[in-house]
Amino acid sequence: MHQPYYVTTVTEGREKLFEHWPLARCVVKELIIAEAQGLCKTFAYVVMPDHVHWLFMLCRDSLSNAVRQVKSRSAIQINKLRETLGKRVWQKGFYDHALGNGEDLSGTARYIIENPLRAGLVHSLMEYPHWDFRLGSRPLLRL
Repeated sequence: MHQPYYVTTVTEGREKLFEHWPLARCVVKELIIAEAQGLCKTFAYVVMPDHVHWLFMLCRDSLSNAVRQVKSRSAIQINKLRETLGKRVWQKGFYDHALGNGEDLSGTARYIIENPLRAGLVHSLMEYPHWDFRLGSRPLLRL
């Protein structure tokens, strides 16, 4: 508990689902709901065309359950929007890294949100809509 984790999860077949605004926003909404329900505290996230990076600290439950909840709930919403009920949205599993005491939370968060720049999707981070970053008490606002 109270351990910061950096998680990456990928869409099934690396399908670029999140190039579509409404589908990307389903994931953003579920990340925010997970925090609102007291499951975790999110520090940063970015929803890329075919994967998601998420930096957070667990407040309750297990890492697997937190990621499962976000993936499951977002998949249900995505499938409703696409009218593809039951279709697999996410690859099984996820990559995780538990940040140690000496690791820079701020630097890791910055690395996460700069993914669209490194991928050449935008010239400025302000051009990319599916990210947020918070290390203080400011709530996540990028719905």
